[in-house]
Amino acid sequence: MKEIKVVIGHRLGKGFKVAKGVEKAGGKAIVIPGVGADMKLGDVMHKENADIGISFCGGGGGGALAAGNKYGYKATYDLRSIESGITAIKKGYKVLGFSFLDVEELGSKIVEAYKKKDND
Repeated sequence: MKEIKVVIGHRLGKGFKVAKGVEKAGGKAIVIPGVGADMKLGDVMHKENADIGISFCGGGGGGALAAGNKYGYKATYDLRSIESGITAIKKGYKVLGFSFLDVEELGSKIVEAYKKKDND
């Protein structure tokens, strides 16, 4: 199975906890540096040929919607829990927009759900 690439864009320049979870689950995490990183999500996903993009901001929508609009990625936003992210992956979403939920478990569960979806 190929390595799953996950790009993470956090409005406040964070995202390192979720990245740690991605890597624990066997994925490759690419954290976009700096404040406003969520708005660069689509560009970095496109450049890196990423499998998943995760955007974090207050409402969980800006970076996810921008990535979807610019590159045609199937995007969802306003996600507030790990379970909602897993459901989005199962439904085929490529870009997930969360409120501030930079936790390790989110990264690992998203990668695990993607692997399972790929094997179904």
